[in-house]
Amino acid sequence: MFVKCFERGSGAAQFMRHLNAAQAVVLTCKDLKPHPSLAPICLFFFFFSFSEMPCFHFEAIISSVCVSVTCLISLCLSLTHTHTHTHTLSIPVLTKSFLPVLSLGMADLLRLLLQVAEKAANVARVCRQEAPLFQLLVQEKTGDDKNKKFVQDFKTLADVVIQEMIQNDIGAQFPEMVGFIHGEESNKFENGLGESVTVTVCSTEEETAALLATVLDSNHTAATLLARAIHQNPATIDASTDSLTVSLSPSDLGIWIDPIDATSQYIEGREEVLEEGTLCPSGLHCALVLIGVYLRSTGEPVMGVINQPFNYKDPASGGWKGKHFWGVSYGDVNICSLSRPKDASDRGQSLSVVLSSSEKQVVKDTLISLCSPNKVIYASGAGYKILCVIQGLADVYVVSEGSTFKWDSCAPHVLLKALGGGLVDLNKSLQSNSDAQDHKTELTYHQAIAGCKGANCWANDGGLVAYRDHSQLSRIIRALKGKL
Repeated sequence: MFVKCFERGSGAAQFMRHLNAAQAVVLTCKDLKPHPSLAPICLFFFFFSFSEMPCFHFEAIISSVCVSVTCLISLCLSLTHTHTHTHTLSIPVLTKSFLPVLSLGMADLLRLLLQVAEKAANVARVCRQEAPLFQLLVQEKTGDDKNKKFVQDFKTLADVVIQEMIQNDIGAQFPEMVGFIHGEESNKFENGLGESVTVTVCSTEEETAALLATVLDSNHTAATLLARAIHQNPATIDASTDSLTVSLSPSDLGIWIDPIDATSQYIEGREEVLEEGTLCPSGLHCALVLIGVYLRSTGEPVMGVINQPFNYKDPASGGWKGKHFWGVSYGDVNICSLSRPKDASDRGQSLSVVLSSSEKQVVKDTLISLCSPNKVIYASGAGYKILCVIQGLADVYVVSEGSTFKWDSCAPHVLLKALGGGLVDLNKSLQSNSDAQDHKTELTYHQAIAGCKGANCWANDGGLVAYRDHSQLSRIIRALKGKL
């Protein structure tokens, strides 16, 4: 921790974390019997707090003063202990309530999510670079963790590593969120020797590489490559996040992570050459990293980050480049990194719908009648199909069964909300007597389904409809009433 404090030029947010660490040490030291060895530590924190003080941040100045005063008092206690008891000073110890803890805000959380999503995208790209290695990483899901929709559903080491990395990074900066960061994958993995290993992110790249080597049958080259990607900190700063002000505390929030949505497409690895603004039916474009934030009390989704690791392939280098999207929606705040696309009616076109190719035939037939055959499009990946609605590549996404999950929908749900749309439970909407959809049919993210096991506890079991415009949602619901 002391080494961490020597980092320079790390910004106000990093500085505030250092001060909180200093406060924690001082508060711990006050409970110990004063000893001369505390003197250099106290002096260090005293000078550090002022040498690193950012003059532009009022709270940081106040906290610096508090830490410095506390450190000096601890220093006095330490030094006076070296004399006889007749010279010992009687100084009241400052309590924790006296020290203002500097909190990280929602803008800091959003920047962190953008960064960890890009780290996740890097890991996903690294894992695809060597096909023989990638085959070693693939493992089939079984039992309660198996998605009942698919004949084959895969758990990859990339999935597990990405999820653990995201949980580790968020928990380190926002400890109040630990225990409320959920993901699709379990972190249990079995190597080729039949040994069960719990995959975690260690404090150093070398330790992480050593752990990964046990999963990779002592393939240290591969383990080192993965560990390097995990411990990188790519610069992913979106300038528009700086002015974000939302009256929420991280202690009120939970997170859903889908480390690689459309895993089957990621594993298959088909590369599609697309024109800008074209929907991709399958392949690497459909693989996404999804991180969604929700209110613990109500389940309302409030912040979402989507990273598309395989957005564009550089023809010169042959390497893939990614793209990120984000949104915040809470109260009167609705911000999205994308502008709202024009709806079909604004373009003078008929409604377009994106579906899974495995959708019920009655749903396909009904929507073909409503929209025309060439306006019903098929694509892979729940997250990607919602992203298509966000981008305006389709107007509505419909799924009639409980084959999507909270980690699929939480992040993109926020972007839809920020654009004036949403994600509703299809069954609840069909049962509603009101043509106008209300908040009661919107998906929430805080409660498991009673009586279910494994992943099915968090299924969107009533199906869903993703939309940008309420009038288009109403048309879909009217068309499907009495059909399901």
